[in-house]
Amino acid sequence: MGELFALLSAVTWSAAVILFKRSGETLRPFTLNFFRVAVSTVLLVATLYLTGDRLLRAAPVSDYLILLLSGFIAIIISDTLFHQSLNMLGAGIAAIVESVYSPFMVMLGYVLLAEEITMVQSGGMLLVIAGIVMVAVRPGAMVVRGRQLALGTLWGVLAMFTLALGIVIAKPVLEHSSVLWATAVRQTGCLLMMVLLAAVSPRRRLIFAVFRPSAAWKTALPGTVLGSYLALLCWIAGMKYTQVGVAAILNQTSTFFIILLAVIFLGERFTRRQVLAFLVAMAGLALVISG
Repeated sequence: MGELFALLSAVTWSAAVILFKRSGETLRPFTLNFFRVAVSTVLLVATLYLTGDRLLRAAPVSDYLILLLSGFIAIIISDTLFHQSLNMLGAGIAAIVESVYSPFMVMLGYVLLAEEITMVQSGGMLLVIAGIVMVAVRPGAMVVRGRQLALGTLWGVLAMFTLALGIVIAKPVLEHSSVLWATAVRQTGCLLMMVLLAAVSPRRRLIFAVFRPSAAWKTALPGTVLGSYLALLCWIAGMKYTQVGVAAILNQTSTFFIILLAVIFLGERFTRRQVLAFLVAMAGLALVISG
């Protein structure tokens, strides 16, 4: 069951990324992330209560603290970095950089959860990293595009590391908690923190203005429902019902869908170097799976 949820997460997330790329053309990364968290929190809490559950229940305080920390790392930090990377790289190249997510999950699962890691998986991780380096480092890297590419890749790698760290530290709580409740707690805590951050920002008027209906909603709203509600529920369910390494690998199939959709709907093109980098990264993921 966990494998199916992980695959469904990849499909819905891929469609959301294409919509977020369009939204990012008019909304800043933090503003778009704030919108995503606010809308998805309303949906998650409403779903929670419709199922007869409630947000505040008789759970250990440590569970709440772990979920809040997980959300801060994996949503506030990671998603903001992700949107910055997406804006700089485009959906297709960003998808290649996201390949580092699986190696990070396997590595952190080994370090923090004592899940096994083989030599084959280690070799696969190195290939994924090699593919990302091929994208980020190229001849003429001192020109503006080269610096943008390198910086966008850095934000993307950091986004994937914080994403992996955020979910791995929540794994022990997910083992004995409902997926919907844990997800709603994470999102609600993040929303409260983001409201505080937005309130003290010099740009607070522009940030809160995102909640006034605008043309950006045409892509931001459906992207949020797909990526921050449906995909998020499937993502956490996948982590709950199978090993984090297995779930992460299935999540990574979103790379294929994102690249395909980016070519079809965004008109993005790939150079031979980028295609080769993609193939190297996918070969690395195949080794991680076989391991």
